[in-house]
Amino acid sequence: MKKLILLCTLFLSCIGFIKAEDAPLGAWKSVAGEVTSVLLVTQHWFTITEYNQKNFISSYGGTWKDAGNGEVEVTIHFNTENKSQVGQNTSTPVSIQNGQLITGNPGGGTQQWTRIDEATGPLAGSWQITSRENNGKMNPIPDGARRTLKILTNTRFQWIAINQDTGEFFGSGGGTYKFENGTYTEKIEFFSRDNSRIGASLSFKGSVSGNNWDHSGKSSKGDPIHEVWTRE
Repeated sequence: MKKLILLCTLFLSCIGFIKAEDAPLGAWKSVAGEVTSVLLVTQHWFTITEYNQKNFISSYGGTWKDAGNGEVEVTIHFNTENKSQVGQNTSTPVSIQNGQLITGNPGGGTQQWTRIDEATGPLAGSWQITSRENNGKMNPIPDGARRTLKILTNTRFQWIAINQDTGEFFGSGGGTYKFENGTYTEKIEFFSRDNSRIGASLSFKGSVSGNNWDHSGKSSKGDPIHEVWTRE
């Protein structure tokens, strides 16, 4: 619980400067010993994930909106350590200093986060899977409580499969990516379902038309996939 409060303080401390010159949209990193924490911030969503070179540790995230008067309101949509947090809202004052994210710890002191990248590229943002090919036909996936999302900045990605009503968490993976000449390539740094996939690279054909991202190739298990993701 203490870790959750700390990470939530982190996010809320940075996101309120979304309208400032040093807007924190993008990816940020904090390292403590062998544990890396990565924060992804897009226009609507955020995720915070802890992992090391061998294991996924935890992740949580959700949506945010400007609450005015230098505060933001956050709604938690998933939390791998405590699903009872799902659906909770909180507001807090914000702070960012000299291009670094500086956050207060519950027990006193501060934590510093370093920017990895921004969120200005063609894939930067939050995406929801909206259709998938089956037996040669694209089948729509209705919007509902159970959702699969991808959160991307300029160089980093994270997908999450969750149920926003029950708090169930079905899986997540993330790391770095490149999108060049119609090819989307991921390098996995954490994968909640299978730590043995850490370090693997996957390449897909990709194209973006308006708010739709056409994505095809083979999954981490080697199965063919063809999906359409829609920007939120």
